[in-house]
Amino acid sequence: MASKKSPLTRTKEDHGTKEKLVDKLVTLLGQIGTAKKTDEDKDELKARLLAASNKKLLRLFEVGSQIREKFGSVDKLVEAAAGALGRAKDAPYLAKLQSLAPAKLLDLLHSAEKRGKKAA
Repeated sequence: MASKKSPLTRTKEDHGTKEKLVDKLVTLLGQIGTAKKTDEDKDELKARLLAASNKKLLRLFEVGSQIREKFGSVDKLVEAAAGALGRAKDAPYLAKLQSLAPAKLLDLLHSAEKRGKKAA
């Protein structure tokens, strides 16, 4: 049986050090547009991320990479989620979706797509 690797081992194998992972995360979050939501500068964000666990950092990196590859930005993810839920023209609902965390939006989209496949 192959045992599952610890978050520390995965961080070191995939990114080298925690600091390198945090640097990649800061640039990734800037690319997908989550940094625009908060008025936090990069130094504060980097300090907060360095205090987070490796498991959480790996999850953030995974979610951010999925958003960047499939949608390009969080705004496009919001549009896709609203479209999958059938509420693309509901402006207050779009504003509510904008306030959600990107990981929550991604999970919401996946569940809406699953429901759509079951109905079809």
